[in-house]
Amino acid sequence: MRKFLTYLIVIPLALVFIAFAVANRHFVTVSFDPFNAADSALALSVPLFALIIAVAIVGVIAGGCATWFGQRHWRRAARRHEADARSARTDLAQLRATMRPDTRDLPAPAQRGAYGVPGRDKQGATL
Repeated sequence: MRKFLTYLIVIPLALVFIAFAVANRHFVTVSFDPFNAADSALALSVPLFALIIAVAIVGVIAGGCATWFGQRHWRRAARRHEADARSARTDLAQLRATMRPDTRDLPAPAQRGAYGVPGRDKQGATL
């Protein structure tokens, strides 16, 4: 089912990108020199579709990085809580080990209780 949904999204998206690339094949000049844009040494001539797709990819990466850095306090809190839970589990296991009575020193349980054989009531019926 997951592969089907992936194909349901990826194939139409690929078709849209292909149609966009075919419709925008002409070259544009991108200049990185703000003082001399007409004759710049820092200029590229790239197809328009490549420029737009590259800018979209850079935007997605920048947004992902901003989100990741913005959530760092949540990740730090989760690590701290995980460490606290781990130490609490360790302390609980140590307490249980110290509180558990040594079974070798206890007398054997009696086979007959106040009401007779264990697992039966006064009349002898199975509980």
